[in-house]
Amino acid sequence: MSMQIYKVGGCVRDRLLREQGVNAPTGDIDWVVTGATPEAMLARGFMPVGADFPVFLHPRTHEEYALARTERKTAKGYHGFTFYTAPDVTLEEDLRRRDLTINAMAEDDKGNIIDPWGGQADLRARVLRHVSEAFCEDPVRILRLARFAARFPDFTVAPETLALCRQMVASGEVDALVPERTWQELRRGLAETNPVRMIAVLEDCGVWHRIFADIAVTARVREALLRAAQRKLDTAQRTALLFSEFDDPIKLRQRLQALRIDADTISLCEVFCRLHSTLASLREADDYVAFLEAADVLRRPARFDAFLSAYAAFEPNANFDVLGQAARAFVETDAGAAARRAQGKNVAQAVRQARLDAVKSALRICL
Repeated sequence: MSMQIYKVGGCVRDRLLREQGVNAPTGDIDWVVTGATPEAMLARGFMPVGADFPVFLHPRTHEEYALARTERKTAKGYHGFTFYTAPDVTLEEDLRRRDLTINAMAEDDKGNIIDPWGGQADLRARVLRHVSEAFCEDPVRILRLARFAARFPDFTVAPETLALCRQMVASGEVDALVPERTWQELRRGLAETNPVRMIAVLEDCGVWHRIFADIAVTARVREALLRAAQRKLDTAQRTALLFSEFDDPIKLRQRLQALRIDADTISLCEVFCRLHSTLASLREADDYVAFLEAADVLRRPARFDAFLSAYAAFEPNANFDVLGQAARAFVETDAGAAARRAQGKNVAQAVRQARLDAVKSALRICL
């Protein structure tokens, strides 16, 4: 049996979408090798990198090449698998273990499409459909399904696939999801074209209530997420919007840390939840100064800018002209001069008073 190399998965799907006139990205290429052994790959100069199953780096391009494999379920969760790789594993068998039919196609070195599981038909019909019953063996596949629904909002989820997801929820398979992997998929889904679609699919199959019941996705939050996607806000800002209805700062931090979210995103989420409800009530100079101090605008200007952009998605009619003038006056106050005038007495109070006076002047001009 001779060695054969194929492009597989998303790169094949996206090539076909581009041929249909869809603006699909040209990303990384995934390669699968049939009819080969690890020894044969090493002999050709490939470098082994896979810990769980044989994956190799091409000696020149450094792209990943995986030996064709099959999987067997051994325990709950996405870690509960054993893998089998050998020269007799066929391309069709390797493609069968994949999640969705649109991701289970291959392309040979002549550009021919190998499609044993109906991916091309589902692409044309705009349907997200599982390849086989093996879908139910890995709960991460539900999160991936929802993520692809967010990426391709004009695709529908096949009824039988939705039923299988609900069965996985009922059987407790999704309870084996670990926080890091859950957040990895959720974060990627938030970054897609229509993040609300991801949430809707997870709600429809029961996953959202099972593992995200404490995250209240109100109509206002959904609308804000859609505006965030239209305005191409980053994932941290979209995360802040998702968690914006948390009213308990301790529970919020615990939830964010449990998902292993990075520190900068946690920081933005916390300041957004703490301050977004106060923005509309700013009236006096004291209010503005207290708000800017709470936002830590002097030390975290980039976070403050991210906060304002997220708030503009949350409250599309917000006018930042007055706040902008107040923030500029606050930041540009000569703290050194104020400190020198204080002559060592109550320096912090003197600096704050100087900033307050500057903000009052700015507000008089604005109002």
